[in-house]
Amino acid sequence: MRKSQRVEFPGARGTLAGILEIPSHIAIEEIRGWFLFSHCFTCNKDLKAIVRVARGLADHGWGVLRYDFSGLGNSQGTFSQTNFSTNCEDLASAADFLSTNFLNAPRFLIGHSFGGAASLAMANEILSCLGVITLAAPSDTQHLAKLLLRMDPAIGTDGTGQVTIGGQTLRIDKQMIDNFLAQDLPSKVKEMEKPLLIFHSPTDETVAYSHALKLMNSADAMDGQLPYGNSSRSLVSLPGSNHLLTNNDRDIPFIVGTIHAWASRFI
Repeated sequence: MRKSQRVEFPGARGTLAGILEIPSHIAIEEIRGWFLFSHCFTCNKDLKAIVRVARGLADHGWGVLRYDFSGLGNSQGTFSQTNFSTNCEDLASAADFLSTNFLNAPRFLIGHSFGGAASLAMANEILSCLGVITLAAPSDTQHLAKLLLRMDPAIGTDGTGQVTIGGQTLRIDKQMIDNFLAQDLPSKVKEMEKPLLIFHSPTDETVAYSHALKLMNSADAMDGQLPYGNSSRSLVSLPGSNHLLTNNDRDIPFIVGTIHAWASRFI
């Protein structure tokens, strides 16, 4: 039903690596639309949930590009020299690659955790984008900066330190912390003009469910919006699921089916 194709494209800090998930049961010009999938902090494009969601969407007739941020996975660059701003630049480079090779691409931005935050920050900048989907995404970047400083205070005092996340030990420089603290993601989310589909678990052990509620309600003061939140935003709860979406085999098919139905409304 689909095929995977490795690709490389230029980024600001070197070559970025990605994988296209392409439906094989239809012609390339018949693809419903393209998704650009951004991964979580310290993760890569091959995270199990990302692979399964991307391939599930391809089985439904969508094209997906999942890619590695600079300094992670197969992309060039040094992780300690990256930050949220460089993530957003990488996302723009990936979007440029899609728009160069496919008509009206990307149509949707989708991101897991910190990749969701980058997708939210860049939604208004990607003119072809019709909507955004987030999986367990934070509503700000400051919380991650504070978490990293708690994990190794030397990052703040000595200018560099190390943290272990997901079994890998990574160097964190203070510039990354400073960049996270300087972002104003809530303002960008409030100004975002694209529909938003939010997936989040009430029992997420990494990014609290309150972040999903903030994303949902960040634009409720705008004219024409309903009292309970932005009427163009939808929140889907995933009770009992963990942050990486690995503890319930029913999650991924449900997420894929919901995204497919939601995105189809805009094509």
